[in-house]
Amino acid sequence: MAVRIRMKQFGRRHRPFFRVCVTDARTPRDGRVLEEVGYYDPMVPETDARTVLNGERIDYWIGVGAQPSDKVAVLIKKYGSKGTHLEEQKAAVERLATGRRRPSVPTDLPKMEKVVRKKKEEKQAEEVAAPVAEAVAPAEPENVQEETTQPEAEPQS
Repeated sequence: MAVRIRMKQFGRRHRPFFRVCVTDARTPRDGRVLEEVGYYDPMVPETDARTVLNGERIDYWIGVGAQPSDKVAVLIKKYGSKGTHLEEQKAAVERLATGRRRPSVPTDLPKMEKVVRKKKEEKQAEEVAAPVAEAVAPAEPENVQEETTQPEAEPQS
């Protein structure tokens, strides 16, 4: 049996996606496979992150006589177990992973904004009201001596 490592097409129009499969050479392109050993997504923006291969299984199948197709041979040369672009691939995958992460934002953001705005308004109102309250309050005299009235002495006759 002639075994080939080739790509099986998935996806839809204008959005291709391929699985790298080990299959009998006589089966149709999208037919039954012996094993799927990776995938290739040409729509990924990072060139080196487009291919993910199971290098261990590919080495096994090549060891037992499987022949890769032309395109798969290029992918194996670059991204296989002894590939020339493995470091670039790891860096590209990491860049994609950090780009996909979203910053942690509370889910009830509008509610929190209202609470924060209300607290700021209350604080500002207290700061404005404090000097006004001091100005309105009656001033208490400091060190004011009470006048004591002494009875006037009666004139002596």
